[in-house]
Formats: sequence, C-alpha cells, structure tokens
Amino acid sequence: MTMTTDKSRVFVTGGAGYIGTHTVLQLLAAGHDVCVFDNFANSSPVALDRVRALTNRDMQRVEGDIRSADRLNRALADFAPDAVIHFAGLKAVGESNEKPLLYYDNNVTGSARLLEAMDAAGCRRIVFSSSATVYGEPRYLPFDEDHPIAPTNPYGRTKAMVEAMIGDWAVATPEASAVLLRYFNPVGAHPSGRIGEDPQGIPNNLMPFVAQVAVGRRERLAIYGDDYDTRDGTGERDYIHVEDLAAAHVAALAYAAGHAGCEAINVGTGAGTTVKELVAAYERAATRPIPFDIVPRRPGDVAASYAATDKAARLLGWTAKLDVDAMCASSWQWQSANPQGYAMP
Repeated sequence: MTMTTDKSRVFVTGGAGYIGTHTVLQLLAAGHDVCVFDNFANSSPVALDRVRALTNRDMQRVEGDIRSADRLNRALADFAPDAVIHFAGLKAVGESNEKPLLYYDNNVTGSARLLEAMDAAGCRRIVFSSSATVYGEPRYLPFDEDHPIAPTNPYGRTKAMVEAMIGDWAVATPEASAVLLRYFNPVGAHPSGRIGEDPQGIPNNLMPFVAQVAVGRRERLAIYGDDYDTRDGTGERDYIHVEDLAAAHVAALAYAAGHAGCEAINVGTGAGTTVKELVAAYERAATRPIPFDIVPRRPGDVAASYAATDKAARLLGWTAKLDVDAMCASSWQWQSANPQGYAMP
C-alpha cells in the first residue's frame, strides 16, 4: 500500500462505488480525512458502512448528484477539501451507445459542475478516474500516454472530453494540479472479502460475470470469439488488482500536492492475460469448473490491450504488486462470502 505523510482533506465523488470504496479505505488508513459524495445510483451505502468497520475510522457522507450545482457547492464549502478524487460517472460501454446523451450529461456536465464548485471552494487539486478506452484501437502496444486519443464509443469520448476539460482548467487556474489516471481493467476485491465489485444487473465486465457463474448466480460464461491473434485465440487484456489501483490514487494524491499542471498516467500491470487464462485462474481460486460457450466476437473488441507503466513508476513511485491469481482469489473470497453482493439474502 502506498502511503503519504501529507494528511489531506479529500472529497471523493462516487466514493461508494467499487473502486471508490477501496480507495476511501486506503485514504482513511493513511490518515486522510474523507468526505464521500455519491448518489448511490450504482452503489450501496452498505459498502461505506463496511469501510468504516474495516478501518475503525469515520468519513463524512453526502448524498447528491454531481450535476446538482447547489448540492456540490454546499458540500465542498462545508468540507473545505484540499483535494478531490473524482470517480463519479457512468461507465458501461454498451449503455453509452444506447444512451449517449445520458453519458454526456452525467460524465461531462457533471465534471464541469465539479470543477466550478472546486473553484468556488478554492480547491486546486484533483485526481480523475479516467480510462484506457480514451486510446481506442491500438496503433501500437503497449499503450503509452503519448498514444493518440481516439475513443470509439460515447463512454470513451466522455472520458477524453473530461480529460481535456481538466487540462484546460489546470492551464487557466493558478497552482492547479491534476492527475488523470487511465485505468486498464480493475478486478479483485479487498482481502477481507467485505467489499468488492457488485454490478447492477448483468455484468458488463469479464471477472464479475465469471464470479457470478462460479457462485451459481449465472449458468455459463460467454466468451466472445476465440479466433484473435493471441496465445489462445481469446482477447487479451491488462487486468489490475483494485487494491493496487487504490494505492495508485493515494500515490497520485501525494504527487499532485507537490506538482502543478496536468499529467495523464496509465494504471495497469504492463502484462496481458487472455480470457481463457483468466477463467483458468478463477477455476484454481474457486476450485470448481467455470462452464463457458464460445460465441461470435463483439463489434469493437480488439485482440489485445495492455499498458506501458513506466510513467507511473517514474512520477508516482508506484507499480502494481498483485498478480492474476491474487486477483481471482480475492474476487472469489468476496463473491463466495457475498453471493448477492451488498443485497441482503
């Protein structure tokens, strides 16, 4: 876990979500004061109760939508943060194709409201939850931060627009500091098994779907294509343990405290794992078979995607520590202990 001696007051939008809760836990463990701002549209207050129990520390909690200027302004004025970590946003690629205006409204307009409220509160430091989807189709691999920005779906375009907006804000704002963390594929759960990924409805990502098959919530996994130019024909992705990802946010917060300007930084392991390799690792963790069917490729899926991670090591002093077996073991510990997620059985 990356720690910093700079104790800050940190305002966390979307802090009740999957990555948010793991980051809030590490922030509290590092001694920071935290205010979580969340509308609980895709998250549960139960998760924050568990974070509180795990850390034996409390946090402020404000229910609100980032598109509500009044609510944001009041919350930021009351808490007077040193920094903001901005997770709040819609994140399903498929849904963004079906409801693009909702994504632009929530992700882009909401982020503009947040920057305005930060200005009003005199807060000049932000760490933004971005995504490797901003790169689009790989022109070369691994993706480095200089790769062209060419997202192929509305979700990715909203992330790219918010990145540009934060960059422009940083240029125009004296002493502003911004870190844009471009995630690859966050998976896994806290080692306690008390907090983890709890997607609403049918999971959009591979590991929670695998987990739900393993625990009996779903019958079979669909693998979209086995004829890619990879080791076993299935898609290859850079999976990162959510605990490593949370540590990257704590490190980014410390970096931003001492550096003005705006930096985009990849957060991944630098290595790819295929779908079949991930399924095999999950079978080892759960000690049971994961039945699957091979189905046609999905439009827009690429054969491989993985990160160049040297910038994170150089600027943040951060590298991923946990491997795919640890990711699967922690996911299974969470899913087997919480088969319905945060919902009570």
